[in-house]
Amino acid sequence: MQARLLEAEFIHEVVAMSEKNIMSYETVALDDENSALVILDQTKLPYEVEVLHLTEQKDIWNAIYLLQVRGAPAIGVAAGFGVYLAAKAIKADTYADFYAQFKAAKEYLDSARPTAVNLSWALNRMEQVVLGNADKSVPELKELLHRECVAIKDEDVWMCRQIGEYGLSLIKDGDGILTHCNAGQLATSKYGTALAPIHLGRERGMNFKVFTDETRPLLQGARLSAFELHADGVDTTVICDNMASQVMKNGWVQAIFVGCDRVAANGDACNKIGTSGVAILAKYYGIPFYVCGPTSTIDMNIARGEDITIEQRPAEEVTEMWYKKRMAPVGVKVYNPAFDFADNELITGIITEYGIARPPYSESLKEIFRKKQEAQKK
Repeated sequence: MQARLLEAEFIHEVVAMSEKNIMSYETVALDDENSALVILDQTKLPYEVEVLHLTEQKDIWNAIYLLQVRGAPAIGVAAGFGVYLAAKAIKADTYADFYAQFKAAKEYLDSARPTAVNLSWALNRMEQVVLGNADKSVPELKELLHRECVAIKDEDVWMCRQIGEYGLSLIKDGDGILTHCNAGQLATSKYGTALAPIHLGRERGMNFKVFTDETRPLLQGARLSAFELHADGVDTTVICDNMASQVMKNGWVQAIFVGCDRVAANGDACNKIGTSGVAILAKYYGIPFYVCGPTSTIDMNIARGEDITIEQRPAEEVTEMWYKKRMAPVGVKVYNPAFDFADNELITGIITEYGIARPPYSESLKEIFRKKQEAQKK
């Protein structure tokens, strides 16, 4: 069944789950002909697959804030497409007028979520296109911005595959793997970061036993990771977050892969709330704990995890969401940080598209960026 609804100036495309495997959808896409950002509404998964065609900046901002599009790489791609669409709609005759309107649009989108560095990274990259081409006409600037946002997505696909290749070298057929939150294809343009080794392994006929933490309070592990892994034919078991210790103690986990929303220069890795606890458990049980993310997620301007701004989410996500009735007394306080960070001393390796960084991260991350610079010169 397929239906199209016009609502709040964007189009919903609702598709029955049974019609199409979730792995065949694009998480984020650009419909340039209709000036729309196209995303999977991840707040509706796994119950229904709903494709949103967003044409207004306020709807794109809301999609990022409300986690309709989520995952650091996917947010970056969406931001690139979003600010291009804003630029495309600008009516200006001079560079100064165009840049003023572009900068306002860029800063507006950048305010949606403070922790995910890929949001500001993609928007800053798009801004550099404008700043570096002040001699160009407005139509030329718009075309350059179009090329850049498409390049951001193409690079994301390549980066995720590279991360998958490096990650796959660390595990073997039949291994048990634990993951937290969703850093799979639904969080990127393809493959994912933390789930990329698993998806690549499946392409090559390998089998893994994956335990996915449900990831309270928004259940990205149960709703999203389990959904895409199961669709890809992976042996998948959902566990409550507080069951991770028992699963590790049972000897069922040989490696842990998680994504990241920002990595500090010292290797502290910020990811979905609960990641720090998983890392502590992994250290206790002697299980390798790997953080997976592209270099765009590594912020060498942030010295340590304590310096990362942690987004605070609404209390209702803890007390009311997913329940038929409110599950906490009215008036109690709620602490709901979206992220925490794993201390660098708990991390076995940080897997990037240019290799695996190992402790000490203050040195190895610099080496990763050196490799990146050398590769870009070729």
